[in-house]
Amino acid sequence: MAKLSIDDLDLKGKRVLMRVDFNVPLTADLKVADDTRIRAALPSIKKVVDAGGMAILMSHLGRPKGQVKEEMRLRPAAARLSELLGREVKMAPDCVGPEVEAMVAAMKPGDVLMLENLRFHKAETDNDPEFAKQLAKLGDVYVNDAFGSAHRAHASTEGVTKYFSKCAAGYLMQRELLYLSKALESPAKPFVAIMGGAKISDKIELIENFLGNVDSLLVGGAMAYTFLKARGVAVGSSLVEADKLDLAAQLLQRAQQRGVELLLPVDHVAAPSAEAEADAKVIDGETIPEGLMGLDIGPKTIDQFKKKILGARTVVWNGPLGMFEKGAFAEGTMEIAKALADATARGAVTIVGGGDSAAAIAKAKLADKVSHVSTGGGASLEFLSGLKLPGVEALTEA
Repeated sequence: MAKLSIDDLDLKGKRVLMRVDFNVPLTADLKVADDTRIRAALPSIKKVVDAGGMAILMSHLGRPKGQVKEEMRLRPAAARLSELLGREVKMAPDCVGPEVEAMVAAMKPGDVLMLENLRFHKAETDNDPEFAKQLAKLGDVYVNDAFGSAHRAHASTEGVTKYFSKCAAGYLMQRELLYLSKALESPAKPFVAIMGGAKISDKIELIENFLGNVDSLLVGGAMAYTFLKARGVAVGSSLVEADKLDLAAQLLQRAQQRGVELLLPVDHVAAPSAEAEADAKVIDGETIPEGLMGLDIGPKTIDQFKKKILGARTVVWNGPLGMFEKGAFAEGTMEIAKALADATARGAVTIVGGGDSAAAIAKAKLADKVSHVSTGGGASLEFLSGLKLPGVEALTEA
């Protein structure tokens, strides 16, 4: 169902309470290390400012667990936003209370106010109705532009919506829903999904959901070794979820029954350990000898996967294909990132979801060469798994 958009709201002279995702990494001297998430929220914030509204921004940062932690204050994010907007962003001392209410009351059209870290209050993650009511008092209308937090039923994402007649999606939220919904509901075929990362257990629902609508599922990363072992292939000392071998065997069988091509690595880059980069070597074949662990897909697998990606019209990628943080084990992930960019240039819709995949496409400097990079790791994972996101469900139907 389509949700009300920020474009559907009359913003002039209105106090717009907006949930953003400024959960950004900070340097040791408390400067923003990566402003991607702040930049992603700019279009919605500018819309409010340009329409003569007042933007009251709320976010969390880190996991302070209800404690005030100096190193998790949002001042650095407010300072960076101020630079990007080219206007002052005032910083509130808290996110609720008389002092904050007084600052909001003093706002003029075009003003921007950043509330302090929501998670300094345990009531935020508890979705406490009284806390949600206090937040809601600050705004006339509500906009959620924090897709990355939409899978959490927190006071600022779900509880607060009960006190507004109109709750709309910001531009970032809209874009996420547009691309991810299309991949689930009406993907152009052939539809190829690439799955990586360490554990099958983290992505059971996602794999099962994909088996219902993809043509090919390409599996790499450490989770591939659990699948290979379930097929009776020796994988040396590679990471294997021993308690998930039966599940892996069932998923392989289900793929076969549904006519989904499930491709596993046919060769590997292996080493005695993740630290032994100097000893990395290509293992030509499925079997990994004792004493070695698979840490990346090999050249034959890369070629096989690339052919599938380049022949696809929709591609969703979730999870790296190896330990890409280390140079010796990064080639598989980097080559897949390049293949996605090539597929996009040929007209395919390409979606990168999940924190590690987003980091990988950024490392390959190809984030702007794919159709969409999701800003919400856990949220995109749950959405693509077919689960309902509380922060999305709570928005007003269009």
